[in-house]
Amino acid sequence: MIRNTIVNIGVQRFDRIREQGAFYIDKTGFIKEWWEGGSDVTLITRPRRFGKTLNMSMTECFFSNKYASRGDLFEGLEIWSDERYRQLQGTYPVIFLSFAGVKADNIKDMKAIFKIILTNIYGMHRDIMSSDCFDGTDRETFANVNEKMDDIKACTAINTLCIYLEKCYGKKAIVLLDEYDTPMQEAWLGGYWDEAVKFFRGFFDNTFKTNPHLYRGIITGITRISKESIFSDLNNLDVVTTTSKEYAASFGFTQDEVFRALDDMGLGGEKEGVKHWYNGFTFGGHTDIYNPWSITSFIKKGGQYAAYWTNTSSNSLVNSLIQKGNRSIKQTMETLITGGSFQTMIDEQIVFSQLGDNTGAVWSLLLATGYLKVLEVENVGEYKEKRYTLALTNKEVSLMFKSMVDNWFSHGDTNVYYNEFINALLNDNVRKMNTFMNKVALETFRSFDSGNKPSEETHPERFYHGFVLGMVVNLAGRYKVRSNRESGYGRYDVMIEPLDKSGKAFIFEFKVMDADDEEETLEDTLANALAQIEEKQYEAELTAEGFKLEQIRKYGFAFQGKKCLIG
Repeated sequence: MIRNTIVNIGVQRFDRIREQGAFYIDKTGFIKEWWEGGSDVTLITRPRRFGKTLNMSMTECFFSNKYASRGDLFEGLEIWSDERYRQLQGTYPVIFLSFAGVKADNIKDMKAIFKIILTNIYGMHRDIMSSDCFDGTDRETFANVNEKMDDIKACTAINTLCIYLEKCYGKKAIVLLDEYDTPMQEAWLGGYWDEAVKFFRGFFDNTFKTNPHLYRGIITGITRISKESIFSDLNNLDVVTTTSKEYAASFGFTQDEVFRALDDMGLGGEKEGVKHWYNGFTFGGHTDIYNPWSITSFIKKGGQYAAYWTNTSSNSLVNSLIQKGNRSIKQTMETLITGGSFQTMIDEQIVFSQLGDNTGAVWSLLLATGYLKVLEVENVGEYKEKRYTLALTNKEVSLMFKSMVDNWFSHGDTNVYYNEFINALLNDNVRKMNTFMNKVALETFRSFDSGNKPSEETHPERFYHGFVLGMVVNLAGRYKVRSNRESGYGRYDVMIEPLDKSGKAFIFEFKVMDADDEEETLEDTLANALAQIEEKQYEAELTAEGFKLEQIRKYGFAFQGKKCLIG
């Protein structure tokens, strides 16, 4: 690599990058590791933009007989130094397909897109039908794989193509499937999960299980979808996740690779800054993995820092899970955004149907998608279950989550109301606090509802934890915002402590009006909230920090549906 090297962002074709002499970090060692691993079918999960598609393209260029005369693509790379592998290059029929574009709001459109992809794959291999080894029936069957084919033909199409390729070339086929889980994530968001599972289970079974004409296969994606769904019949599947030791350095850049690239591109003085912004991904035993998209973008932009990777998608699934998540999820996000960590058990098999009400499933998804990193793993209990200590991956990810929370209050006039509430709070103006809190609540309760079983009783609970997260973000640098911590003889709801010890500190207690507590009005509920602050002596933590009682403001928040009374 030299300073005038072309840096292409987002190019995923290996042959094009090599032909252009563009910026490329050698990952051909993956080919050797996979080939010698010997698994029939390998599923590899990595976060988005980590070179999965480029590595699959590289694998196709190496093995496919369509590239039989293209050894030049690998000259000077690690794999080409081994004579045994030079003899392998270009010697197998290869089918390479991607589900990246299989995105639809309903099962009908999803199937239609899938069938178009299969039709295009057949079109790429149409030339084999000119061989004398095929008869009219074969050619008719081949031609019947088109956009109008039925579901059964679609589910067996790759199996059938493997038969034809083996008949033509005398070798079983290698099948490479990229972004296998995209349609499944779309199905979960679109509400047709069960229909999609039923359809794709048939495809995966016919392609990778009951296919004697398959030599070997690789499947890549972001998540490891639970075996009980689309992989229920695949007992020949070798699963490699971000916590596995296999291929740990094959996807993403190691720190050594990044630092060498920075030196070569004249940006060697930015190493510590790049490490602070973009380091932190952990794959297997490697704790120094960088996202390729961020690094190539940083180099392309001449050393300009920005949240490149986190801005490459809408993050709609993650946003929805956190915004509508329960109290535990929002409290943990408070800890993470302020630079902390937490411990949890992780099941790397993502059960999408549990994402709405299973906290562990949410953290598993965030780890798989790269937003969380592993700090430590320990075995606990009689069965040596793994307990993970997790944190936000790096500064880039932290900025993304802060922006996400900030956006919860930025629609319409909500942002104005929210800021006015903060100003009123800091200026001891209880009347304006009431005015603007009710406007904020009215605008945003809907956004924080679970979406599954809306209930006015759950609104305040979900809302106020989202509200506290907003304060964590908006008051950062001036205050420490904490929630649900022990102080005195109980747990306060919210405590806001100024970094300047001469400033005002605040304690909040939130209560929903409860007829069982003989509360007939919001005023009754408010009185109970204030009484609890005094009885539990929540100010103990602040006084221990040196704050005088006259510096401490104590507020009760009483909720009834979307109404709020503060005092």
